Amino acid sequence: MEEEEYLKNRLDDQIDWYDRKSIQNQKTYKMLQLILIVSAASIPFISGYVDKLVYLQYLLGAIGVLIAAITAIISLYKFQETWTAYRTTCESLRHEKYLYLTKTNPYVGKNAFNLLVQRVEMLISKENSSWAEIMQKTEEQNEN
Repeated sequence: MEEEEYLKNRLDDQIDWYDRKSIQNQKTYKMLQLILIVSAASIPFISGYVDKLVYLQYLLGAIGVLIAAITAIISLYKFQETWTAYRTTCESLRHEKYLYLTKTNPYVGKNAFNLLVQRVEMLISKENSSWAEIMQKTEEQNEN
């Protein structure tokens, strides 16, 4: 693979992917957290009216179920951990790209492109390994 092709089809593609996935996980995490906060905050307010409107006890039960479900989903999918891991990898890849393009250490000399490929692939491999570890821990937690 030639330098320009690698930069475009591999490095830029990976930077874009990690950026998109980081943003997606951040939005999902924050949305679920907001629902949790609003749901939990509404319980004391609604509780004050249960004696006047009997059906509110069912609403309180539904809110409790919603809180439990969202908490389990956040724990299962680890949106915050994934968001930060993807953001870290994205920024590390960008850092390597700009060091390379500006011919800044360690990208000086005739082996600069080979070094870039090695370092980029190491970052991607490291993130993939970290993701696999997180998924394995999640599976182990779910079994217990």
